[in-house]
Amino acid sequence: MKTVLKIVVGLPAVLFVVMGLRWLVAPADIAPEFGFVLGDGLGRSSQVGDFAAFFLTLGICILMGLVSGRRLWYYPPAMLLLLAAIGRILAWTLHDATFAGGMIAFEVLVAALLLAASRWLPERE
Repeated sequence: MKTVLKIVVGLPAVLFVVMGLRWLVAPADIAPEFGFVLGDGLGRSSQVGDFAAFFLTLGICILMGLVSGRRLWYYPPAMLLLLAAIGRILAWTLHDATFAGGMIAFEVLVAALLLAASRWLPERE
């Protein structure tokens, strides 16, 4: 069972690392997947730097949890994902953004998976 959970937890980790690297090497290709055009100047710098950092942090923290067997590595990515979901809901309710139900569901699902992993996978504190 632990092996299956490790694989299931590892899949989004790899996805997030790939997404972070795509922001660094081909931002114009990944920006439309998030519903926006790649900005210019400082805007582009912010998009590339912030999104690469966000996704690389998610993936690397999850991988650190899997490799080290320490539960604390699962909490930062779970918090980032839940805060992103909350931000999307607030953008929809307060700022007339389109409701991003699929993205919110994915973020909440992966965060729940990470919290489950923090409970069942650690080999040490």
